[in-house]
Parts: sequence; C-alpha cells; structure tokens
Amino acid sequence: MRAVPIRAVLLLLLLALRAVAAEGPAPAAEPVRLPLWSAGAPDGKGGMDAAGKPSITVHRAAKPNGTAVIICPGGGYGGLVTGAEGHGIARWLNEAGITGVVLEYRLPSGRSEVPLLDAQQAIRLTRHHASEWKVRTDRVGIIGFSAGGHLAATAATHFDGGAADAKDPVARQGSRPDFAILVYPVITMGTQTHGGSRQNLLGANPSAELVKRFSCEEQVTAATPPVFLAHAVDDHAVTIENSRMFAAALKAKGVPHRLLELPNGDHGLNGYQGPSWDAWQRESLQWIRQLPAVK
Repeated sequence: MRAVPIRAVLLLLLLALRAVAAEGPAPAAEPVRLPLWSAGAPDGKGGMDAAGKPSITVHRAAKPNGTAVIICPGGGYGGLVTGAEGHGIARWLNEAGITGVVLEYRLPSGRSEVPLLDAQQAIRLTRHHASEWKVRTDRVGIIGFSAGGHLAATAATHFDGGAADAKDPVARQGSRPDFAILVYPVITMGTQTHGGSRQNLLGANPSAELVKRFSCEEQVTAATPPVFLAHAVDDHAVTIENSRMFAAALKAKGVPHRLLELPNGDHGLNGYQGPSWDAWQRESLQWIRQLPAVK
C-alpha cells in the first residue's frame, strides 16, 4: 500500500475542521405550541371556561441541560407581552441549555383563580412531558415579569402534589415549581400593589379574604421554593417594596432567596436592554446553576 503524503493528510484534516465550523452548533428545535387543557379549561368555580383557550409554546434547547422554566409574560392581567417577556426570554434560556415554556394564560377579568390554574397546569404538563423534552422533573422552575411575576409568585405559594389516583396522567403531577425568578414583580394586592393588575385580577371590590389570598407575601411558607428577585429601585409603575416585602417574608420562613436591587431602569428595565437588564439575566443564570436538585 502506498503511503499517503503527510501534507495530503493535513489538508484533508483542515477541510474537515472547516466543514464542522461552517455547520456551527446544532440548531434548536422549532417551537411547538400546545393547548394547555385537553378537555377544556376550568373556570375556578367548578365549571368550564368555554371561551378560554390558553396554551404553551415549548422552545427546546439544542443541548438541553435538564432544566425547564415556565415563562409568564406581564401585561397587568389585561394583556400579554409575549414578545420580549415571553418568546424572547425562551430564546435566551435556550442559549443556556434551558427549555423555555411560554405560557399564554387566560386573562382573568375578575376571575381570580383562572391565571393560577393555568400556571399550575403548565407546570404539571411540563413534568408529564419531561422524558420527551429531556427535562428533569425536579428542575422545573417558573419566571414572571410584572403581573406575570405576580402569577409566578402565586404559583410558588399555592401548589399541590398532584392527584395520585387521577385518570388524567397530567393531573397526577405536582404543581410546585422547583424555583421561581421574579422580575419587577407585582407581589401584594395591598396598598403597595399595582392598581390595574389588582382590579383586573380581583375585580373592583374584592373581599379582604381574596386580597390576602393573592397577596403573595402573606402566603409564604417553609415549603415555598427558592426565589430570585430583580427589581429597579426607580420603578415607578410597580414599586420595589413589592420585592422587598416578599424577600422579607421568604427570610422569615427560612426560604433560600436573593433580591437583586438594580440601580435604574424603571419598569421594563429601559426597554429590556442595558446594564440592569443584562445584570439580572447574568445573575439569575448563575443562581440557577447553584441550586441543588430538589428530590
């Protein structure tokens, strides 16, 4: 057999390396939109919501690391900012190997239980599809912005372990998120709340019991999952006292948490860009990586 000249071998190796470089990293799968409820959505009062059609859009990372995050866009409970606070966040999470699940929850119009039911279902559905989506059932978190932050905080303080005897396999999954990330969140329904979010969620004249139920700082227990909060000190729409009071409640119950007080950016952090926006993204990813698995 005639020996191959070493220059020819090196040339072939160089061409192969160039071909690999040209291909770049494996692309992420195309996002898939799924209905949240297969048999109709509950209305929170024992009936069904004929008009509501909530959904999730699953953005799977090219190289998944086993973590998934349910994404709750803001919008004052009167709309959904699904671009920057939804699919944009999913793409950012994908870069870190995290599966992003954008939740288009129902707007309440005073039906206060409806968004929470949708958030809980999104968590259950993600755990149900964990094997298919290459997600660990003990690494399913939730993130929310503004009123979506209130929804994420509500999901982190109102949850159950699933119904083991349910016919629906999705209903057998627990709804407790393994961690929560809250970005300029509405937390309370009391005096420091965002008025529009409160009215859209609770109605014009809510009872004291309803106000307490959806004031997340009032609902923290030792079972609340770890929480990361980020809030600008100059937020005029949703005062930083929302995040501070939630952090205080978490501390009182011994729940691991971190509050990142950002120096500026107001509500929306300068239009989702700049140093404050970059800071919470960088710091929250580091925080997630340091979390122990929840068994």
